[in-house]
Order: sequence, then structure tokens, then C-alpha cells
Amino acid sequence: MNATITQSSRGTEASAVADMERIASLVKKAKDAVEQVIYGQGLVVEESLITLLAGGHVLLIGVPGLAKTKLVQTLGKVLGLDDKRVQFTPDLMPADIIGSEVLEEDAEGRRFFRFIQGPVFCQLFMADEINRASPRTQSALLQSMQEGHVSVAGQSHPLPQPFHVLATQNPIEQEGTYPLPEAQLDRFLMQVDIHYPDLEAERQIILRTTSIDAPEAKQVLTADELVACQRLVRQVPVGESVVNAILKLVRSGRPETTDIQEVKERVAWGPGPRASQALMQAVRARALLQGRLSPSVDDVLALARPVLQHRMALNFGARADGHTLPAVIDLLCKRVDAG
Repeated sequence: MNATITQSSRGTEASAVADMERIASLVKKAKDAVEQVIYGQGLVVEESLITLLAGGHVLLIGVPGLAKTKLVQTLGKVLGLDDKRVQFTPDLMPADIIGSEVLEEDAEGRRFFRFIQGPVFCQLFMADEINRASPRTQSALLQSMQEGHVSVAGQSHPLPQPFHVLATQNPIEQEGTYPLPEAQLDRFLMQVDIHYPDLEAERQIILRTTSIDAPEAKQVLTADELVACQRLVRQVPVGESVVNAILKLVRSGRPETTDIQEVKERVAWGPGPRASQALMQAVRARALLQGRLSPSVDDVLALARPVLQHRMALNFGARADGHTLPAVIDLLCKRVDAG
């Protein structure tokens, strides 16, 4: 009997390993396909894919012209997702995103309300320059991001699965913008900063994208395969050392629980438990994306900044003295790395 159980458990374990290796290969192909179109932004592509594999939403921060919109369109094509884009403006209303009910009349003169779906009813929703819309409109995305459905006139309408929001922000034009509230920032699994490409990457951009045969994205996955990948990510085993590193990193970023004097003096509020959950999922996805069957502490350190920086805030004195959140997070990472 014991031998049978052992044989069965070994067979299940071997099957799980085979599934992980197959999914890792597929995800690697997807990453390569995206990088055929998006040049010189390997880390951005990787972090965006990690977020989608983990089932989360992405906040993309970068100046105009760094291919944020192109990245979202390419991800939609490569992953086989139905994608839609909305340009956020000050006059955009919640109904322009989630949809609304209209009064109609049938042939017999009976009147009834019919719900017309808004653009959020897709699998990959791009909120372009999300901070240009009013807080009321921004909050229209809160329920969909957290719960996967929207409520209109007391009726719940489920969104397609998978469902992901990729929002963009321009960091340099702050006139006429509305900063995202902390509760909504926390819904984004990662904040991905997009920087200028290096010299060689920019050379490739101007040579390839301005020619007659500019590269186009090719589909690698389907929506169903992405959902299967997301389920598998949740099954990736995480060692006790990685769990402890996540807890130490997140808890040391809170002024109330940290023993780091710089955090107590500089941080107004720190990351909540959702940051720990986000790191747990993200390190699993990163390991799988890189062809490994379990994450390490290095994954925690690599993802600390994109997962934590939008979930923390410096106090006024720290900002006045020129301190930055990335520097504080690097300090937290050094503590974790030192054991």
C-alpha cells in the first residue's frame, strides 16, 4: 500500500514538473515574441509579463514616446487577448468605461432598460494617461480590478477572463492631472518604470521601425493557455527562506513595525499585506518565466522596487531633504540580503 502511494505521488510530482517546464517554454516564447517588436526594454517586458502571469494589473510610468501603448498592443496580440484602449481625459465619465443602461421600447410599446457594455468588457484594458481623468472616473475601475465584475443599477455584470488593466502615466506633465488614490494604486500588482533605451537599442528602433518591413507581433498563446499558466503559477512551491524574506522586506518598510531608523524617520506609510501577496505571486511568476521550478531570495530582491514603490510614501521632511523611495527600498533590500 505504501509503495503504491509513493509511486502515485511520484507520478503526480513528475506530471507537475512536466507541466511547469512546458508552460515555462511557452512563456519564454511569448517574451521573445514581444521583444521582437519592443526593442531595448527587456526588463519592462519581463516585469509586465510577470504581472500578467501572476494575474495582476500593471501601472506603466514613462515619458511620451517610449512605446507604452505599443507594448500593451503587442502583449494583447502575443497572448491572444481581446484588448481595448481608452484615452483618459478630464471630461471622461464612468459610464464611458463600464457602460450604461439605455431605455428602449419594443414593438408592443413596452419599455425596458438594456445594458450596453463599455470598453472595460475586454481581456486587456489599456487606461492611457489614467491620471488625467477625475477621481470619480478613476474609481470606476476599482471594482473591476479587484472583483472581476462591474455593478450598474444594482445588477452585476461579469468581465471576460482573464482580465487585466494596464494603465499608463506621464511623469513629467502634472498640470491638469489627478493623482491616483492610495487604494487604487494598491490594486496594481506592479509599477513598471520605463526609461530611455540605450544607444544600441535606439539604433535598432530607428532602423527597423521606419523601414517598409517593420516587424509585427505574432500570437504565441491563447487566452485559455494564459489562464492555465496563471493557475500553474499558484502551484509553484515557495521555500521558507523566500517567505521569510518577503515578510521581512514588507514589514521593515512600515514605520510602525520596522527597526530601521531611516524608515521611521522618512516613511509616512508603508506597504500593507497586499504587497506581501503581490510579491509571493510575482516571485513565482518570475521563476517560471526564467525556467526555474521555484523562486529564490534573489527574485524577492529583484521585484522589491516595482512591487513596493507605489505602496509607500515619504513624509514631507524626507521629500524636502531629497530622499527618494527607491533609495529607501534599496536599504530594505540590503537588510534582507544581509540576512
